[in-house]
Amino acid sequence: MIDRAFGLVLLGLLTFASGASSGEDLSVPAPDSYRRENLRAPTPASLPGARVVSTPEAQAIWREGSAAFIDVLPHAPRPPDLPSGTLWRGQHRLNIPGSIWLADTGYGELSATAENYLRSGLERATGGNRAMPLVIYCLRDCWMSWNAARRALSWGYTAVIWYPDGTDGWQDAGLPLQPATPAPVPAE
Repeated sequence: MIDRAFGLVLLGLLTFASGASSGEDLSVPAPDSYRRENLRAPTPASLPGARVVSTPEAQAIWREGSAAFIDVLPHAPRPPDLPSGTLWRGQHRLNIPGSIWLADTGYGELSATAENYLRSGLERATGGNRAMPLVIYCLRDCWMSWNAARRALSWGYTAVIWYPDGTDGWQDAGLPLQPATPAPVPAE
């Protein structure tokens, strides 16, 4: 009897700690603009104008080959001021096979160079067809893909698909990942 009572109390504490009490809305509201801070945090369940997909839906799109997959996870370059001979281990990124990695394009504010990089990357990925489906992702609980998808919508892309679970969801489902390198930044 004590073990059962302890289990019920523990379950209640876990439910309280997770915020999953009955009737409580834990959804994150979609902002009116781009998210500029705390980019690694829970994201909204929707993005106005975009289709939001789960891992099985993203996998089905990937198998069809009917969309361009765009990874927007940041990439830390080798610091320019490292002393000669310093060992540098750059970021190792695995992404969804066939994706284009447009690194550093999901921030709330983009430099002119980063904006041009994203614009030209989307243009190359779609062959200039703004109606071609774009699946935009990074990691779970990361606003980078939400921001990049919103930006694509603002530029007139009409088939934007946001995959909020990104490579975390893909990996959790046991789906294949491949080593990735960022697409080159076009010359200005």
